[in-house]
Amino acid sequence: MAAELECAETDDGRTVYIDRGMVERGAQGPFFVVFVTEDRATRWGYFCGNCNSLDTAMDTMGRVECNVCGNIRKPDEWDAAHE
Repeated sequence: MAAELECAETDDGRTVYIDRGMVERGAQGPFFVVFVTEDRATRWGYFCGNCNSLDTAMDTMGRVECNVCGNIRKPDEWDAAHE
């Protein structure tokens, strides 16, 4: 059974849905997957569990960073050459 979704509002007034059952590990706290709709059909981004912010960014390597507190998830394919 899927976890219940939590509604949140973006800075531009859009309603998005946080799934606290879908977690990505961050350096300072977890990142939770955020969806556009309740049916989980389209991902919107991530919610930072460290500072409770939707202001996150992902680069092409898969690194997720919170633009508020600096919480970071390392890239999917990370090695020393990527730094």
